[in-house]
Amino acid sequence: MIKVLIVEDDPMVAMLNTHYLEQVGGFELVQAVNSVKSAIEVLEESRIDLVLLDIFMPEETGFELLMYIRSQEKEIDIMMISAVHDMGSIKKALQYGVVDYLIKPFTFERFKEALTIYREKLAFMKEQQKISQSELDSLILQKEKREPTVTKELPKGLTKQTLQLIWQKIESLNGRAFTTDEMSQLVGISRVSIRKYVMFLTDIGVLENEMVYQHVGRPVSKLRCVDQKKIEFYV
Repeated sequence: MIKVLIVEDDPMVAMLNTHYLEQVGGFELVQAVNSVKSAIEVLEESRIDLVLLDIFMPEETGFELLMYIRSQEKEIDIMMISAVHDMGSIKKALQYGVVDYLIKPFTFERFKEALTIYREKLAFMKEQQKISQSELDSLILQKEKREPTVTKELPKGLTKQTLQLIWQKIESLNGRAFTTDEMSQLVGISRVSIRKYVMFLTDIGVLENEMVYQHVGRPVSKLRCVDQKKIEFYV
């Protein structure tokens, strides 16, 4: 598992990043902190592979943490997630070797893409001792960016009959977003089971995850159908 540290001073954004991270396989959140000082403490005590780093925070900025990590020659990768979008800041981040830069607000799809590409690059570099120029080009330039393989085979534990039932309920909503709790009530099966199916539908690009912010309380995670054609392979 890739060990992750989230450094974000906005509690709502930190919660959103945590929620998104939980939906991408291969990553484990070690801790979420709201300051550079707290982040350094975690880095000194725990093994961290990837830091999801904001720029503007109390007292010190994300750039100061980035420079600290580089000065310590720690083998830690950084992914910037910030509302800062001026070219000077982005150039500075890239010069310090960030693996990606996400500008707030961003979609779950962009977040997932960033983490998926990072995970695949990391796995490739661990497996290979030497590589050819074409392999290096693919790694750095993503010349051969892979599309998800579409098959008619469902993941283990999912059945065609249940998927058809869930899909009928999704179609009946006519594009309206829904929560896993709502779908659980509509279909009449447990939230745990529903979650497995909607995660599968999200992975193949049928559903899209979105966070709905309310006037009070935590943001609500909802799902919306964005591509009906991809479900035809399975139902």
